[in-house]
Amino acid sequence: MATLQERANAFLREISIPIARRFNLKYLPDHFHTVVYAALAYTILHLVIAPSLSQLIVPDVYKGLKGRKARNRWNIHIVSFVNAVTLSWLAFKGLGHPELSQDKAFGWHPSVGTANAVATGHFIWDAADAIINFTDIGFVIHGFSCMLLYSLTFRPYLGFYSPRFLLWELSTPFLNIHWFLDKLGKTGGALQLINGIILLSTFFSIRIVYGWYMSYEFLWTLWEVKDQVPTALTATLFIGNIILNSLNIVWFVVYCIFHIPLVLRASMLCLQVHQDDTDYPKTIRG
Repeated sequence: MATLQERANAFLREISIPIARRFNLKYLPDHFHTVVYAALAYTILHLVIAPSLSQLIVPDVYKGLKGRKARNRWNIHIVSFVNAVTLSWLAFKGLGHPELSQDKAFGWHPSVGTANAVATGHFIWDAADAIINFTDIGFVIHGFSCMLLYSLTFRPYLGFYSPRFLLWELSTPFLNIHWFLDKLGKTGGALQLINGIILLSTFFSIRIVYGWYMSYEFLWTLWEVKDQVPTALTATLFIGNIILNSLNIVWFVVYCIFHIPLVLRASMLCLQVHQDDTDYPKTIRG
């Protein structure tokens, strides 16, 4: 007798078959349940688990956040942290498979399907939240672009590259830690300074240097197989990749211009206050 989960998986598979046929996504039915479960899991984490844990662990800080948008942003950062760790782990599991390296355009491995399904589920949640709680058009574009790009890999298409681009998430936990340290009153402290150095190093090395190198390989592969896939698909992937890489550049520049000076000034102030506190007893005794 089939379990409840098995029946749910079978039901979701049946739902996905017309979608897979319509968009030629051969492997989507095998992983559609993971897409749905991931989207639901991130939604529950966002709306239930994150606020509950925050009120339990840091009640004063969480209650001190002004307004629904501020609390929603806090919850989003928790989801982002969990997702980044999850996708980074799944991305590493998707590396080193001969089936992919031997055919970068059309190779396939189940580990890639799992990683892409979780990523697609996350970006469905991400795009929905970016619209419902709109703050920046860049987040909306990012969510939809990633959702589209990762869902198209189920053709299969460009599965070799998807785990390599998911490695971009290696920088995200440090971005979230930086944000949480601000909210916890640790701005400018030694921990935030060290975390900031790691953040900039991983962001620049993974998203900019490695990201643009892999994008060159990615676009070259697109060109090599352009006659074997619809032109619209090639154009979509080309434009989507350029958009995501451009957003990485913009976010890196914004962080360097606006956030680094603030952290450095706060760090200098903390050092000055610490020095004053250290010297104070000597002044009294003198």
